[in-house]
This record gives sequence, C-alpha cells and structure tokens, in this order.
Amino acid sequence: RLRVLAALAAILALFGVNELVVLFGSGAAAVIAARLGSPPTPGSGNELHQLAPVIPVAAAAAGASAVTLPGLFWIFFKIGSVLFGSGYVLLAFLRTDLVERLGWLTEAQLIDAVAVGQVTPGPVFTTATFIGYMLAGPSGALIATAGIFLPAFIFVALSGPLVPRLRASPGAGAFLDGVNVASLALMAVVTLQLGRAALIDVPAVALAAVAAVLLVRLELNATWLVLGGAVCGWVLHAAGIAD
Repeated sequence: RLRVLAALAAILALFGVNELVVLFGSGAAAVIAARLGSPPTPGSGNELHQLAPVIPVAAAAAGASAVTLPGLFWIFFKIGSVLFGSGYVLLAFLRTDLVERLGWLTEAQLIDAVAVGQVTPGPVFTTATFIGYMLAGPSGALIATAGIFLPAFIFVALSGPLVPRLRASPGAGAFLDGVNVASLALMAVVTLQLGRAALIDVPAVALAAVAAVLLVRLELNATWLVLGGAVCGWVLHAAGIAD
C-alpha cells in the first residue's frame, strides 16, 4: 500500500502538483486505505481531528517578484512551517518557490546552495542561510535562517502534549506513514530534476558515478564526497576539460 502511494506521489510531483497537496493527500489516502483494510477500533473516528492542531495551514504565496527581506523571511517561514519528513524535502519547496515561481535562483545556484549545506556544520537547513546570503547579503542570511528555524520552535512547544495521543492513534499513525512515503517521493523527484541541471557533460556524469559508488560501497562521509568533487571540478576546469 505504501509503495503504491509513494509511486503515485512521485508521479504527481513530476506533473507539478503542489508539494503540500502531495504530502497531505498521501497522508489522507493512507488513512482511508488503513480503514478499508482493517475494522474500525472504538474511539478512532476523530484521528484527523486530533492531527488538526499540528497540521500547518498552507500559507498564501508571496506575490512580489523582486527580492525583499520581508518576502525572503515569509518564504522561508512558510517552508519551515510545512516541512515534513526530512530536511531534504526542503529542496522540493525551494525549487518550486525560488526557481520556478519567483525566478530568484537558477537550478545551478540551488545546487551550489545544497553543496554548501552539505559541507557546513549543522542540518541541511544551512542551505537556507547560504541562499539568503546570495539573494540579499548578510541581512538576507540572517532573515532566511530565522525564518526556516522559527516554526520548529513554535510547533514543538505547541505539539508536545499531543504527541502521546498521536502515537496511540491508529489513524494518525497511518496518516504519518502516508506523509513519510510522499516525502521520500518528493526527494526522489527533486533529485531527478536537479540531476538534469547538474549532469551536463561526461566529466560531471563520471564524478557522480564515482561518488555514488564510494557512498554506497564504502559508506564514505558525504562531506568528503562534496569536497573531493569540488577539487576534481577545479582541476578539470583548470585543465580545460570541463566548464
């Protein structure tokens, strides 16, 4: 059931369906499938109602096309409010908002920001700091960082008392399973989309293949892979082999 949901979520994401629709639609579908697959349990009719306080409401899209500090803060606050599943789901939201909708970044710049997030201490959310700096300097870095992290503090404080109830609810568990597989699908799709922008020549494809082998077979730390790729890229560029 969850494999089918993941495949459907990936297809929807490839066709440009909004990430929130994919995430929460998959969660709702998992609840329905769980109900159809097993008899109802007493008192389990309001699981989605129990989830309501911790499901963030989708924020309205920012209308400005020029980079402004309030607009930058709002975009990252919105993303931080709806992010679920993994920090890497961030990339799907960033690509939709900053590359496709607003045009503030190119896909190549987004890939650069991902690389910086991999080699700096802390979670992948440091990608937001780098993007803020690229778009608006030190002030943008500060605003983007505050925007991406602030919702987590708010939701942890508000949802703490609800966690035991959610864990004990079969419907809530099914919903979270559905959202988890949808988040994996989103990560796979955005990896494919960014891969098309990064794998532009034979040296890039060769570097990606070598890095994949080192990661899977030797379980080499991703930081060393990113740094090694940077060195190889510099050498290839100096030798005139790659742009």
